[in-house]
Amino acid sequence: MKKDQMAELSAPYRQYVRRKWGFVAICAAVMALACLASLAAGSAGLSLGQILGALVGYGSRETLTIIWNVRMPRIAAAVVVGAALAMSGCVMQNVLRNPLASASTLGVSQGASFGAAVAIICLGAGSQINSGGSSAALTISNPYLVTACAFLGGMATTVLILALSRVRGVTPSTMVLAGVAISSMFTGGTTLVQYFADDVMVATVVYWTFGSLGRAGWQEIALIGLLCLLALAFFLFHRWNYNAMESGIHTARSLGVPVEFLIPASMAVCALIASVSVAFVGCISFIGLIAPHIMRVFVGNDYRFLIPCSAMAGAVLLLASDIACRVLIPPVVLPIGALTSFLGAPLFLYLIMKRGSVK
Repeated sequence: MKKDQMAELSAPYRQYVRRKWGFVAICAAVMALACLASLAAGSAGLSLGQILGALVGYGSRETLTIIWNVRMPRIAAAVVVGAALAMSGCVMQNVLRNPLASASTLGVSQGASFGAAVAIICLGAGSQINSGGSSAALTISNPYLVTACAFLGGMATTVLILALSRVRGVTPSTMVLAGVAISSMFTGGTTLVQYFADDVMVATVVYWTFGSLGRAGWQEIALIGLLCLLALAFFLFHRWNYNAMESGIHTARSLGVPVEFLIPASMAVCALIASVSVAFVGCISFIGLIAPHIMRVFVGNDYRFLIPCSAMAGAVLLLASDIACRVLIPPVVLPIGALTSFLGAPLFLYLIMKRGSVK
């Protein structure tokens, strides 16, 4: 009798799990379709047959160059960067108990912008070529130095947040307030650095902050992808702890969750993947804020499914944004950071209006 009762009780749970995994499969299919649509988008006018042929190595040299040297790197960059930003936002919102938490709202992007500005203006990484047009003048002469400084700036934000939170204990409210303050500090620092630079250097900094998926090569994409996989493994390993955190820190602690370790460790991993992504492609805002909230509508707050679904949603959103950047005003490619900010800001305001005061 007890076995029959247990079977009856477990049947709805098995159905629940199958339904959630089915949605994960749907997300993967949508991401694959978005990748295919991104391959087809552009001014070259390639047909589906040409695209599929180029994927298996057949076609003209021009078609192979467009697919493998131009579009595939952008698609791969969109997938790994979108996944990194979305995963970091998803976990940050959990451990900080704040629905508005993400890399862009907690200052990681602002710290990276400050690091890039220092490298371009103070360390001479910006190019001042007077013989060409405006595009030549805006060429960054040492992209590796800019990337390294941007990464250090993004990580510095999280290090400062964790250090300040340790003074009064690791509490989500302390981290959120510290992130807002440090974000403002880095923004002011970037403005001061630009104030003492010439017009070309300022334009170069602004150009970097626009964000571009075309900056990252295959080596950089592989690095971001590897870090994403490691971060995904870490997050899924603690998936049950994140589920317990949804009930509050005190409840999670009573259930045996190592809260004092989990919060700073999760924040450090989130900052790492977000900082590396921003360092290579520039500032891309609101992906980490939007994607988790969209997926919560479909899978709820079960982090076994929310984390991978958020990663795929972030990839799809960034792929869709990149397609829009390439097809809205052809042959001009719009800055993707500006487009994601333009689309993400209304949702940010909607969340504020819906939540009222976020505690």
